[in-house]
Amino acid sequence: MSSFSEHPILFNKPFLPDNGLRNIVNAFISGKKSFAQKCQQFFNEKYNFKNTFFTSSCTGALEMASLLLNLKPGDEVIIPSFTFVSSANPFLLRGATIVFADSSADSPNIEVDRLEVLITKKTKAIVVVHYGGIACDMNSIMQFANKHNLIVVEDAAHAIDAYYDNKPLGSFGHLSAFSFHNTKNISSDEGGMLVVNDESLLARAEIIFEKGTNRKAFNRGQVKKYEWMDVGSSFCMSNLTAAYLYSQLEHLDEIQKKRMTLWNLYFQSLKPLQEKKFIQLPKLTALSQHNAHLFFIVCKSEDERNLIIEHMAKTNIPVAFHYSSLHNSSFFKSQYRGLPLINTDKFSFCLLRLPLHYYLSESDVMAITRALQSFYLPNTI
Repeated sequence: MSSFSEHPILFNKPFLPDNGLRNIVNAFISGKKSFAQKCQQFFNEKYNFKNTFFTSSCTGALEMASLLLNLKPGDEVIIPSFTFVSSANPFLLRGATIVFADSSADSPNIEVDRLEVLITKKTKAIVVVHYGGIACDMNSIMQFANKHNLIVVEDAAHAIDAYYDNKPLGSFGHLSAFSFHNTKNISSDEGGMLVVNDESLLARAEIIFEKGTNRKAFNRGQVKKYEWMDVGSSFCMSNLTAAYLYSQLEHLDEIQKKRMTLWNLYFQSLKPLQEKKFIQLPKLTALSQHNAHLFFIVCKSEDERNLIIEHMAKTNIPVAFHYSSLHNSSFFKSQYRGLPLINTDKFSFCLLRLPLHYYLSESDVMAITRALQSFYLPNTI
């Protein structure tokens, strides 16, 4: 089979800002921890995130969140099964019982209508994941959480510069965690951020962030010395990492404009396959303004997905499946006692991701869609 592209297509390539190295050198020479403050100012001004903690990873941000929940053995935390293990591990490490929720029938996001059956007297929190930067139904989720007095943690790893009902994702829950891994729209190679929206959690968040000490209060002159106050750990992002992150943030609008152009081109080019019921495309809602984090299709079976992967490989186009259901994982399957998570398993077996990054061209996207179309309609391409 001949290639549909004239050059190799990469599945992912992080954006490389021209000012990245300069910022890192400036941070190294000055020795001042100023770039985290610049990042804080950026998120405050653009998204009104007033209380941000820049961490070494999104996992670290979620670990901070788990500590802030004051979880005890037996406490239950509801988490979608279709997600990365970092959505679950921080709460499991605190002794919580993980209660897995299903995805929606038409979206990998958590199925809100079936959350009620998961609630017990031991339920303490709910974690929601905005898959692909497409928002969960946050109005319904917050109403549900308020009804049952639950803390909401937004796993917004995919969701920088994504919105719901004209508010940025990460601003709805009591806590939210972002990722700056090299697969994300904005990358510092590794890195994360915890946003504390519930002011009652802020003072303790500062202590946990500073290895369990009141060092931040000491630096503000509020106490005469700093000392061990609580549990904590070394969560802080290095200044060199923050310098590189800031260089990316300065290009956010440029990155997002390009990614949205490519995402929309995928969607329009593949609509005919959805109309013929060969595939399912991402479902968008009126209230959700996504960020073009990734593009996926849902095919009819795992066998079909495997055949598509083989077909695309023949044209040197890399594609990839995504999460395996956590409730069906080797680690958790023997302990899972919940209801069948049919939708989660469907996405685990049938979802396929297509290349999407800043350096992809529109002609690349058209080559990828033609290759995919040739799988379903071999005599028309």
